[in-house]
Amino acid sequence: MCLAIPVRVTALLDDDLAVVELDGVKKEISLALVDGVAVGDYVILHVGYALSRLDAAEAERTLALFAEIDDIKAAQAAGEVSA
Repeated sequence: MCLAIPVRVTALLDDDLAVVELDGVKKEISLALVDGVAVGDYVILHVGYALSRLDAAEAERTLALFAEIDDIKAAQAAGEVSA
Protein backbone atom coordinates (compact mmCIF):
# COMPACT_ATOMS: atom_id res chain seq x y z
CA MET A 1 0.00 0.00 0.00
CA CYS A 2 1.26 3.45 -0.91
CA LEU A 3 0.49 6.64 0.93
CA ALA A 4 0.60 10.12 -0.54
CA ILE A 5 0.00 13.05 1.78
CA PRO A 6 -0.81 16.73 1.37
CA VAL A 7 2.00 19.09 2.37
CA ARG A 8 2.36 22.88 2.16
CA VAL A 9 5.14 24.41 0.07
CA THR A 10 7.20 26.83 2.18
CA ALA A 11 10.04 27.65 -0.23
CA LEU A 12 10.93 27.21 -3.88
CA LEU A 13 14.51 26.21 -4.67
CA ASP A 14 16.53 25.85 -7.88
CA ASP A 15 16.34 22.77 -10.12
CA ASP A 16 12.61 22.02 -9.60
CA LEU A 17 13.06 21.56 -5.85
CA ALA A 18 11.00 22.92 -2.97
CA VAL A 19 10.81 22.81 0.79
CA VAL A 20 7.52 21.53 2.20
CA GLU A 21 6.21 21.38 5.75
CA LEU A 22 3.82 19.13 7.64
CA ASP A 23 3.30 19.40 11.40
CA GLY A 24 6.56 21.31 11.80
CA VAL A 25 8.61 18.80 9.82
CA LYS A 26 10.32 20.27 6.76
CA LYS A 27 11.59 18.27 3.80
CA GLU A 28 13.15 19.06 0.45
CA ILE A 29 11.20 17.52 -2.42
CA SER A 30 11.12 17.47 -6.21
CA LEU A 31 8.56 19.48 -8.19
CA ALA A 32 9.69 17.96 -11.50
CA LEU A 33 6.29 16.34 -12.08
CA VAL A 34 4.12 19.41 -11.32
CA ASP A 35 4.05 22.81 -13.00
CA GLY A 36 3.07 26.17 -11.57
CA VAL A 37 3.60 25.48 -7.86
CA ALA A 38 3.92 28.56 -5.65
CA VAL A 39 4.84 29.11 -2.00
CA GLY A 40 1.73 28.43 0.08
CA ASP A 41 0.32 25.84 -2.32
CA TYR A 42 -0.47 22.34 -1.16
CA VAL A 43 0.87 19.39 -3.13
CA ILE A 44 0.36 15.66 -2.84
CA LEU A 45 3.71 14.17 -1.78
CA HIS A 46 4.82 10.60 -2.43
CA VAL A 47 8.39 9.32 -1.93
CA GLY A 48 9.97 12.76 -2.33
CA TYR A 49 8.00 13.87 -5.39
CA ALA A 50 5.04 16.22 -5.66
CA LEU A 51 2.44 14.38 -7.75
CA SER A 52 -0.13 17.18 -8.11
CA ARG A 53 -1.33 20.45 -6.65
CA LEU A 54 -4.24 20.26 -4.23
CA ASP A 55 -6.90 22.78 -3.26
CA ALA A 56 -6.15 24.19 0.22
CA ALA A 57 -9.59 23.32 1.60
CA GLU A 58 -9.29 19.71 0.42
CA ALA A 59 -5.76 19.46 1.86
CA GLU A 60 -6.95 20.74 5.23
CA ARG A 61 -9.90 18.29 5.28
CA THR A 62 -7.55 15.41 4.49
CA LEU A 63 -5.06 16.45 7.16
CA ALA A 64 -7.91 16.77 9.69
CA LEU A 65 -8.96 13.18 8.90
CA PHE A 66 -5.39 11.97 9.43
CA ALA A 67 -5.32 13.77 12.80
CA GLU A 68 -8.63 12.16 13.76
CA ILE A 69 -7.24 8.72 12.91
CA ASP A 70 -4.20 9.44 15.09
CA ASP A 71 -6.46 10.49 17.98
CA ILE A 72 -8.50 7.29 17.69
CA LYS A 73 -5.36 5.13 17.59
CA ALA A 74 -3.95 6.92 20.65
CA ALA A 75 -7.22 6.40 22.54
CA GLN A 76 -7.23 2.72 21.59
CA ALA A 77 -3.64 2.31 22.73
CA ALA A 78 -4.53 3.95 26.05
CA GLY A 79 -7.47 1.58 26.42
CA GLU A 80 -9.99 4.42 26.31
CA VAL A 81 -11.94 2.88 23.41
CA SER A 82 -12.15 -0.62 21.99
CA ALA A 83 -10.71 -1.47 18.61
